[in-house]
Amino acid sequence: MFDFWMNSCCGTDSFSTKRHRENKLQFLKFMRDNVEARLAALNAAIETIERQLTRSDTV
Repeated sequence: MFDFWMNSCCGTDSFSTKRHRENKLQFLKFMRDNVEARLAALNAAIETIERQLTRSDTV
């Protein structure tokens, strides 16, 4: 998955600069999706606690 770290981007062997960039882009998108999922979970937890607090204030 993290092939772009192990390979040179200088055009040596059969690993091209374009392939290096494609791998890096794929990795960065994977990281973004992971962060977005964590953020959604945090937002849901915050909303739940806020809802519980407002409910306990009215009781």
